[in-house]
Amino acid sequence: MTIHALHSGLDTIWVVLTAAMILLMEGGFALLEAGFVRSKNSVNIIMKVFADITIGTLCYFLLGFGLMYGSDLFGIAGSNGFMLNGDLSHLKLSISTDTFWLFQGAFVIAVISIVSGAVAERVNFRAYLLYVVLMTALIYPIAGHWVWGGGWLEKLGFQDFAGSAVIHALGGFSALAAAILIGPRKGKFMPNNTSSIALPSNLPLASVGAFLLWFGWFGFNAGSTLTATDVRIGHIAIVTMLSAAAGGAATLIYTLFRYGRSDAPSVINGSLAGLVGITAGCAFVSDRAAILIGIVSGLFMMAATNWLEAKRIDDPVGAFPVHAVSGIWGTIAVGLFASDGGLLTGGGWHLLGIQLLGLTVLCIWGFVLTWFALKLINKWVPVRSTDEEEEVGLDVSYHGIMAIHTSPEFINVDDYFIENPRKNPN
Repeated sequence: MTIHALHSGLDTIWVVLTAAMILLMEGGFALLEAGFVRSKNSVNIIMKVFADITIGTLCYFLLGFGLMYGSDLFGIAGSNGFMLNGDLSHLKLSISTDTFWLFQGAFVIAVISIVSGAVAERVNFRAYLLYVVLMTALIYPIAGHWVWGGGWLEKLGFQDFAGSAVIHALGGFSALAAAILIGPRKGKFMPNNTSSIALPSNLPLASVGAFLLWFGWFGFNAGSTLTATDVRIGHIAIVTMLSAAAGGAATLIYTLFRYGRSDAPSVINGSLAGLVGITAGCAFVSDRAAILIGIVSGLFMMAATNWLEAKRIDDPVGAFPVHAVSGIWGTIAVGLFASDGGLLTGGGWHLLGIQLLGLTVLCIWGFVLTWFALKLINKWVPVRSTDEEEEVGLDVSYHGIMAIHTSPEFINVDDYFIENPRKNPN
């Protein structure tokens, strides 16, 4: 075996393993969101995540990957590579195209799962399926091409190592557009400018989901090196850990002194905000900068959560505060703290200006395209569940089953058909 073959083999193992870690994050999304919503909607959360990972994967294979990583067409989109066909030698990979596709496919699933949480408990499941198609086949891949596929933002020098902007800010603003357009859950906001509290159904479940996301984030960030011999892997891992810890600690201490109690949902989301914040700059900033990025991410998340309440925008799991706001801060932080080109490290204003430009474009793209996508879908399928479906719960309304039941026995099928003779298949 040659050195080149050994190197390629190690890189392949590394990328496949980290891709698997990112795919495990879907379990994190499912548990986190199911724990944050009411129990009558838990199955619906799980089914949306399965839609993300099944339909989303196929759409990205058929169309999305080619638009994102195909040969550059005027800096806007890729022009080949659909279904992995065509010449993709321009990618200059040390791994196979199949391996690279697997890693990128795991990323696209994470984007759509961000939107899932913001519309929890009131989105029409059929409409959501159509939106999954548009997000994974068109909206995210085109934006991804601008930054990672040789598009115009990459040529300008925009830096987003693992996706604070391309994945989290874009996904978060898409989530905001969806939450505004669909409207709040029935009974969430009162006419007298007050809001009611929907208690999380299972906080231990949500915390397990957060820990799975935290674990998967090491694959998210360190795996983006795409090579097992990259000397930055250890540094990327430690700044990921430090930022997450700082975000969680900041919200823990803030809520403890602000409210006299340490608020569990805030600490969970604070840790996730720290992870989002460091994702853009994990390969570019120092350990100390990572701690600051995490602290600010956690506090910005808290401020954004309060802002949503004030604006009467319903986001049951905090998708916008965690992903969009922390993603914005993390991308700006690259322009401030990057060891090469950061404003506060002697690099001047150039990189910061590019970061702000890229952020603005990506956030507008995510918001506007999602708004119009849902408007288009609404012409065929209502994007919002009916009042009756919402009241009964989306589990029963769309999936015919409850997440939790207390029946100690099997249902007697014979008795069921005796009581319902018209439904007897015989």
